[in-house]
Amino acid sequence: MATKKVPKATLQRYPLYLKALRRLKKNGVQRIMSKELSTFVDIESTTIRRDFSFLGNLGKQGYGYDVDRLIEIFNAELGVDFDEKIILVGAGNLGRALMNYNKWDHVVGEIACAFDMDEAKAGVQFGVQIYPMTQLEEKIPEGCHIAILTISHKIQETVDRLVACGITGLVDFTHEHFLVPKGVAVKVVDVVSSIQELVFITNSMDTKAKKQ
Repeated sequence: MATKKVPKATLQRYPLYLKALRRLKKNGVQRIMSKELSTFVDIESTTIRRDFSFLGNLGKQGYGYDVDRLIEIFNAELGVDFDEKIILVGAGNLGRALMNYNKWDHVVGEIACAFDMDEAKAGVQFGVQIYPMTQLEEKIPEGCHIAILTISHKIQETVDRLVACGITGLVDFTHEHFLVPKGVAVKVVDVVSSIQELVFITNSMDTKAKKQ
């Protein structure tokens, strides 16, 4: 638990540390020095030590940090389940890119499996098992609560099936309106709007620069 108010920039680095530490643990590393951790996260060792200091006296000079203890402390500080099983619905171009995108690995969980309406896509891609949508109710992992939607057809029908299977959180790439019952959260990811916002910001910066 943090002993004092943690700066926003430091909080944003904590998931990076946790990801590296969980990978180190998986590879059998039990303790690590800040200089060694620095090479994994590309952050200066002095910054690492300062970031860690907000969580108490975590290490010993000459010994370094206990990897298991750090993982336990970061889990408590960040307050989320880092072993969350996530499913992907839609294994098209965007879906495949998400399966290949591994930056959430050891941080917010993993894509446990994927589903697609095209049965020809069944199999394993990027280490993720893909099932036909007809097997959704049968193959959805037990205790799974989060689904990523990248489909373009039968969206409401699919959402209804997911909710019936216990899904309470949806990451929405569909750009289509659909309804969910109370108690189900939806996070819309709109890449186009983000680009439009960025264009506006950069154009404003250019205008200001020309006036100076």
